Parts: sequence; structure tokens; C-alpha cells
Amino acid sequence: MLPLPDLTPIEWILVAIAAAGVGVAKSGFPGVSYVYILTFAVLFGPRQGAGLVLPMLVAGDLMAVATFRRHADWKYVRRMLPPACVGVIAGALSMWLIRDDGVFTPLIGWIIVTLTVLQLLNMWRPTLFAGAPHTQWFAWMMGLLAGWTSMLANGAGPIIALFGLAVGLPKFAFVGTSAMFFLVVNVFKLPFSWALGLIGSASLSLNLALLPAIAVGMLLGRWLTRVVPQRLFDAFLLGFAAIAALRLLM
Repeated sequence: MLPLPDLTPIEWILVAIAAAGVGVAKSGFPGVSYVYILTFAVLFGPRQGAGLVLPMLVAGDLMAVATFRRHADWKYVRRMLPPACVGVIAGALSMWLIRDDGVFTPLIGWIIVTLTVLQLLNMWRPTLFAGAPHTQWFAWMMGLLAGWTSMLANGAGPIIALFGLAVGLPKFAFVGTSAMFFLVVNVFKLPFSWALGLIGSASLSLNLALLPAIAVGMLLGRWLTRVVPQRLFDAFLLGFAAIAALRLLM
């Protein structure tokens, strides 16, 4: 048995709630991701927190794929994966060259703010960007940004949410497509995170201990996805992206 990190009872409760948030987020509510990102960042530090979360994200992706894979739109998965993998490599190089997390956080925030404003313009005046979201260059731009921010801070959720809104994915198609996309991207990130020292025996033992909490969150998120109407779901995604951007800028 691998050694568990030394946590107080309160800290165990917090990490269990955060792990349940992984399951809810992977079921189509990416706004919940900031519960676990912030919890692990506060308890373990930004870099180590990102490493701790990554194997749990892979576990959540596997559960989400098992539940929603039939809804995935493979056209968008295939378009986004090559640039996302390039973005992951760029993110790993950035983390290796620049050790100060404060350099990246506001930049990611401004990127998300810009994308959110563009999506609002697209919803207000669709003719301004007619056809653009379905082009190859748009998929490459969003894929690169998603891979880069995912490697730096597991922060690609708002970017993929905005992509799903831009191309008009229905809620179950969005959940299935993002599940397949993130499973491949997060598995691809594992060796880079290990090489950077972000994953170790203690972190993996904690991940194993929290698997039941992730499963409970997945069940809750699956129920929410079924009962929340499409328009409210879209509004939730857009609002989450805006809040995420403001959080990063502050």
C-alpha cells in the first residue's frame, strides 16, 4: 500500500468534496472544476495541486466516457486532438522554462475573457462570424489553447465550453465529445507531469483513496445533466467561462 499524505480530518473532508466535484464537472458542469482546482492549490500549492488532480481527472474521464461515449461527435474530437497535443507539449516546455506560476495565470484569464466576448458577439450578431467556428483554423486555435492551458493549470474547461457553444453542440453531445477529448489529452499529459515531478507515490495513493468520491460526483452530475434544460445549460457554460476568467485575473 502506498503511503497516504498526512492530512487533518477537515482536510480529508475538503479533498473528498473536491474529488466529488471532479465527477460533477466531467458530467457536463465544468464550472465545478474550480472547486477542486482551488482546493488542491490551497492545500498543496498550485503546481503540486495540478499534479494531484491529473490522475483523478483521468479517472473521471474514464467514467464519463463509459457513460456518455455514444453522444460524442467524433468530427470535433478528431479536429481538436492534434493541436491540443501540440499545446500540451508547449505547456510542458513553458513549465520547465518558467517556474513562476504568476506569469501564466493572468495570460490564461485574458485569453478566456477574449473568447467569451467573441462568443457573446457571435450570439448577438451571428453574421459577424458566419461559418468561422466550423473551420479548421478555428479548431486548431482552440485546440492549441486548450492543450496549453490544460498542461499549465488543468484549466481547459472554459475553452472547451466556449468551443462547444460556438459550434452549437447540444448538451449531451458536448458532454460526450469533451469526455473523449479530455481522456486522450489528460492521458497524454501524464508522462510530462511525471517528468516535472508533479506526480509521485503519495499523490497516487491519495488519488486511489478518492475514487469513490469521484464516482458519487459522477452520478450526481449525470442526474443534473438530464434535468437541466438546454438553454440553461448553455447559459451556465458561458457564465462559467466568464467567472473563471475573472478568477484568474484577480
